[in-house]
Amino acid sequence: MKRTAAIMLLTGLALFTAVLAWQGLPAIGRALSAAGWGLAVVSAWHLVPLIFDSHAWRILYRRPRPGVVRIVWARWIGESINSLLPVAQIGGDIAKARLLIKHGLGAAETGATVVVDITLAAVSQMLFGVLGLVLLLILIDQPDLAWGVAAGIAAMLALLGLFYRLQRGGLFAGLAGMVKRIGGGREWLDFVGGAQALDAAILAIYAHPGCVLRALFWRLIGWFAGVGEVWLGLYFLGHPVGLADAVMLEALGQAIRGAAFAIPGALGVQEGGFVVLASLIGLGADTGLALSLVKRVRELTLGIPGLMAWQWAEGRLVGRARSPAPSIRHP
Repeated sequence: MKRTAAIMLLTGLALFTAVLAWQGLPAIGRALSAAGWGLAVVSAWHLVPLIFDSHAWRILYRRPRPGVVRIVWARWIGESINSLLPVAQIGGDIAKARLLIKHGLGAAETGATVVVDITLAAVSQMLFGVLGLVLLLILIDQPDLAWGVAAGIAAMLALLGLFYRLQRGGLFAGLAGMVKRIGGGREWLDFVGGAQALDAAILAIYAHPGCVLRALFWRLIGWFAGVGEVWLGLYFLGHPVGLADAVMLEALGQAIRGAAFAIPGALGVQEGGFVVLASLIGLGADTGLALSLVKRVRELTLGIPGLMAWQWAEGRLVGRARSPAPSIRHP
């Protein structure tokens, strides 16, 4: 697995370097310099979808739910890990669940909320991506693409339906044996109370469809809030666009990034995607690349402190585990 991650990282770096070299570093530098302090505004704006996504996750817990600050803190750390480390966009979710469990939240319930939240993220992203595809068809006026778009939507619906069905049918109990073999004999699911407990907790969440639908709604709100990042980025780059263009760029840009989950940070793939999308609506390849790099600056601005917070939190947990138990003196 480490070799595969290293290969994917090198592939991403190669693609990223190739795109930068193709557009020319001086031109890119001038574009980012033009954005100036606007980069800080874009980074700050990302806290808005982060809070919406955190609220969606929190809804999946039973009452009394964890505090808002604790959930936002855990999601920030998880997002930072997924954005900056070679963890196939899943390591951050495991890390945030572990932190909350170690801080006293129920193991099986926390693991279940993370699994269901990932599912709702995929469903909401698909819906958001469909809107982006429809807008693209309208903006570039090529109705022949509709059949290909419809086929892609059908395939995504089938995969999501299968994943949901597997969760309802005891997915993790069925995978436990395989996970144990891959993990060299260790039960990697132990930290959430075991596979059967996790499956039961997932079913308990789906038994309350009202909460699930509310969480899905707030997930969608989070995706739409992310459009502000694209709109602000292009505004400060000196290429303001309308709402439809911004929605299309964010929706399909996120879809492209999600499809490249195996490459850390979707390096190179995200850049190439924005180059193509921006060109389709007349912005130019250099503007698309500059927009992608604005997003990279935001990832570093929020992600590096997130990784530092993660290491600090893990260090405290290790120190607490090593601390000797207080001795009891008998009279």
